[in-house]
Amino acid sequence: MFKTVRPKSSLHSAVVILELIYHATVRSIRQQHGNAIVALGLNILTVVIMVLAFYLFFSVLGLKAAKIRGDFLLFMMSGIFIYITHIKAMGAVAGSEGPASPMMQHAPMNTAITISSAALGALYIQTLSLLIVLFVYHVMFTPITIYQPIYSYGMVLLGWFTGVGAGLVMLALKPWFPTFVTLFTSIYQRANMIASGKMFVVNMLPPKMYYMFAWNPLFHNIDQARGFVFINYFPHKTSLMYPIYVGIVLVALGLIGEFYTRRHASLSWSARR
Repeated sequence: MFKTVRPKSSLHSAVVILELIYHATVRSIRQQHGNAIVALGLNILTVVIMVLAFYLFFSVLGLKAAKIRGDFLLFMMSGIFIYITHIKAMGAVAGSEGPASPMMQHAPMNTAITISSAALGALYIQTLSLLIVLFVYHVMFTPITIYQPIYSYGMVLLGWFTGVGAGLVMLALKPWFPTFVTLFTSIYQRANMIASGKMFVVNMLPPKMYYMFAWNPLFHNIDQARGFVFINYFPHKTSLMYPIYVGIVLVALGLIGEFYTRRHASLSWSARR
């Protein structure tokens, strides 16, 4: 897995780094479960349970008629997939191995590789889950049509990107404020069950409710995604560029913070905890 031979060229160095990222990504996926199929199945089960829970919730309250004209479950899944991708990417990056990890004792390893592998591992699992759930629903239940599938998946990537940015910030803060980071991450993930707006049609929200959620990039992300999923929905109140700008700022702040934290790395960080 590891090579300590000095790279002969820039291309050789890039190949070595990509190989390390590949193996570290496989390792990060298998950390969830020893069997990769079981890890994928557990993630799919999480998505299915969440979709069914919200479906029953809206059915009992009789709110299905107020949604977008189109497949109601597809409406729910368009929000849930982006939400889960976002929080899984954030959790994976925030929980990736830092500079004081024993893995860093191996010469080629560094935090950039562990962060990249954690982020790519989360994206890989979520993409497979998305494809399998949509395929099974399309074949076994009812045929679905996605208006612009490439752009729709781009919105999933945008949710992953903002999740990586938030995870980088948490990773940089974790050695300094471990209790706060753990608590904040948990609260953030649970608050976004509502604040992400995956249960709402944003165009139908009154101004008071809109301003309660407009700060959240995930809120804009999900609403814009539905504009690409449904041919008859046009997002008027949200911005596509807002989550992009927020993601770029979070990634920049996270990289700066991680660099500063890495320079002060110490094995005694957790000695008193």
